[in-house]
Amino acid sequence: MAIRIGILGYGNLGKGVEYAVAQNDDMCLKAVFTRRDPSTVKIITEGVPVYSVDDAQAHASEIDVLIICGGSANDLPVQTPEFVKYFNVVDSFDTHARIPEHFANVDKAAKESGKVGFISIGWDPGLFSLIRMYGNAVLPNGNDYTFWGKGVSQGHSDAIRRVKGVKNAKQYTIPVESALEKVRNGENPDLTTREKHTRECFVVPEEGADLAQIENDIKTMPNYFSDYDTTVHFITEEELMRDHSGIPHGGFVIRTGSTGKDNATNHVMEFSLKLDSNPEFTSSVLAAFARAAYKLNAEGVSGCRTIFDVAPAYLCKQTPDELRAHML
Repeated sequence: MAIRIGILGYGNLGKGVEYAVAQNDDMCLKAVFTRRDPSTVKIITEGVPVYSVDDAQAHASEIDVLIICGGSANDLPVQTPEFVKYFNVVDSFDTHARIPEHFANVDKAAKESGKVGFISIGWDPGLFSLIRMYGNAVLPNGNDYTFWGKGVSQGHSDAIRRVKGVKNAKQYTIPVESALEKVRNGENPDLTTREKHTRECFVVPEEGADLAQIENDIKTMPNYFSDYDTTVHFITEEELMRDHSGIPHGGFVIRTGSTGKDNATNHVMEFSLKLDSNPEFTSSVLAAFARAAYKLNAEGVSGCRTIFDVAPAYLCKQTPDELRAHML
C-alpha cells in the first residue's frame, strides 16, 4: 500500500513536495491543508482535496505522514509540536540556534502521541549536517568549512524588501573563490565572515526613492549585510522578473584533516550541491524522510528524530537485499 502523504502549507515548498510525491511510486498525496480559503487553492494533482488547516485533525486517520511546509520563524515552532500529536510529521526547521529547543518540544509531544517527528530536514540543516558529522567522525584531527551559494537567500531578500524605498529585491550569497581554493588546497585558513562570502543585491526602487540612502541602509544592516562585502545593483521590475525569477542555491561542505605519524598525511573531504530550485530540492529530501518516518513508526518507534538518527536504508523504497546488490 502506498504511503499516504498530507501537505500542510502550499507555497513554494508545498508545491515542491507535491512534485516529489508524484515521483515516488510508493507514495500518494491524500490531502493539502491551507490557512487560505481552500476554494482559492488550486493544486496540480487531480482528485486530491484541499482542506482548511483547522480541519486537519479530522483527517488524521487518512494520512500516514504530514509534511509541514511552514516558515521557521513563526510557523514551525508552533505547528510541528501541535500536529505531531495526531500525525507522523516531517519539517524543515532551519533556525540552527533554536534546534535543541524545537527538538525538545516536538520530542515531548511525539512520545505522548506515539508518533514520529523528523525536524530540520533539508540540505542545511540536513544533508550538509550529515556530511559535517561524517567528516568529524572520520577525520577527528581537522577543520570544518561550509560555503553557501551562489544562490538566492530568501531571508536576506525579504530583509532588503523591508528597506524604505525598495519595491522589490533579490539577494545572492556568493562564496569567495580565493577562500574556497585555500580550503580545497588543504591550507586550513582561519576565515572571517567577510572572507568567506560576498552578497550581491538586485533592487527595484520605488519611483523617486533616494538610491544612495537605500544602498547605505542595506550595506549597514546589522546581522544581514554589515559584516559582508555587499554590492547593490538598481534594476527595473522587468529586469528582476526576467533575470532573477528563479530560486537557485547550493554550496559546499569541506572537512580537511590529517592522519598518520605526526599527522603528516593530509586529506580533503568535499560535498557540494548546485540547485536550480532550493525549495524543490528541499522538498525531495522531505519526501524521502517521510518514508523513513512511516517505516519507523510502523516498527513502533516514537519521538523526535533528526537526520543523524536514521539509517540510510529507511530513506529508500528498495529492500535491503536490493540495496546491497545494486548500491553497496
